Amino acid sequence: MTSAKEEKIGWGALLSGKNGLKSIALAGGVMLHATDVYLATTIMPSVTKDIGGLSFYSWATTMYVVAAIIGSVISSVTLAKIGPRAAYRMAIVLFSAGALLCALAPAMYVLLAGRFIQGIGGGLLVALSYAMISIVYEKPFWSRAMALVSAMWGVSAFLGPFFGGIFAEYSHWRYAFVTLLVIALLLIVLTENILPKKQDKVLTSAALPLYKLVLILLAALAISTGSVSAHLWANASGVVVAIILLSVVISSEKGPSERLLPRGAYQISTLLGATYAVVVLLTLSGTVEIYIPYFLQLIHGFSPLQAGYLTVLIALGWSLCSIAFSGLPHKYVGAVIICGPLFVLAGLLGLAFMVPEPVYGSGTGFVLICLLLVFIGAGIGMGWSHILTQVLSSASKGEEEKASASISTVQLLGTAFGSAIAGLVANFSGITSPGGIPGAQNAAFWLFSVFALTPLLALMVILFKFKKRPAK
Repeated sequence: MTSAKEEKIGWGALLSGKNGLKSIALAGGVMLHATDVYLATTIMPSVTKDIGGLSFYSWATTMYVVAAIIGSVISSVTLAKIGPRAAYRMAIVLFSAGALLCALAPAMYVLLAGRFIQGIGGGLLVALSYAMISIVYEKPFWSRAMALVSAMWGVSAFLGPFFGGIFAEYSHWRYAFVTLLVIALLLIVLTENILPKKQDKVLTSAALPLYKLVLILLAALAISTGSVSAHLWANASGVVVAIILLSVVISSEKGPSERLLPRGAYQISTLLGATYAVVVLLTLSGTVEIYIPYFLQLIHGFSPLQAGYLTVLIALGWSLCSIAFSGLPHKYVGAVIICGPLFVLAGLLGLAFMVPEPVYGSGTGFVLICLLLVFIGAGIGMGWSHILTQVLSSASKGEEEKASASISTVQLLGTAFGSAIAGLVANFSGITSPGGIPGAQNAAFWLFSVFALTPLLALMVILFKFKKRPAK
């Protein structure tokens, strides 16, 4: 039952007065992180053109996302130990320091270091923004505050390519990071006066699974390092090392130490494990977007702003379909979950044949490329809310909260390894050698073709492992 107080509370109460300032503070943190993700994807072709390091193109995403995983995992400990205001301040300072380093970077290795520092701050910001909803608002505001914070990803899908595209258009990509730095500094001024210094309730913090985080970081770096080499043995070695390191992480999850994921998450024979596998595979399929601005600019002659906004079509399709299909009657849920990977498969295979050919950069071909990008996002999004609901409903009793918290960690892991694998495929298939338009054309074909395997695998898991659906 809904209380009379809850019925009277609407968006106006959340967005006005002191609550309005709190909303700006928390939503601003998520928007800062999400804008940076889309902005960096848009300006990377200009970055590599200016300071070099094309073979490290995907590292800018890999380093950021892996660092964001670390920031997300340490958020609960940070919040419990130093309180909301200091924790948020620390996250913004880390993000700002990374942005400044990126803005001043004379070479790719400096930019990657900045991206790593930014990632820790960004991961902290997102996790703290969600965690502090129950601290800064009364309970009747929670659901709307959660929706507001989540909606910032949609807003950022337009802001990131807009700012990044404009600065890249005029060869001032460094100003994009300066803009983020200015926004971060304004946000820290606001939060110093709005967020509480201490929380009313005492938060208990579990021990940090530090060595597991280090192993995950090393696994992602192993794939990325191997991808830079032109030799097949080095590429294969990176993948083998990553598999070994991840196996150690999974093995250690069976022990008494603090777990990253709930019990059953690593066994594809369980409904929970199969659901996590689908989440990872669908997330992997979306990581091809990091190379789309590069391919469209070099092969089709698009401007940075045009290429950046075409990348947003994946995010747009994902977001709109996730919302549109979230209230679907239960009897249709199974069919939608099955159709999703088929849409993704069609989008990736279509791009594999159309993106390498310059003739498709205008007219009907341009429209088809746009539709294929939407297909990828729509395919991921149409069953997304139901798949995530299945994560919660299939977790062991008492581990529902850990399952909920682990969803973002699993997505970040998928993004980190997806971007690393994308870099491996692109480099090995010619993006740097022979390079130029011929190298980009070959890399585009192989990248989209190889990643078309991910929705196929997801479909197989759904058909053979989703033996039951969560009741509604």
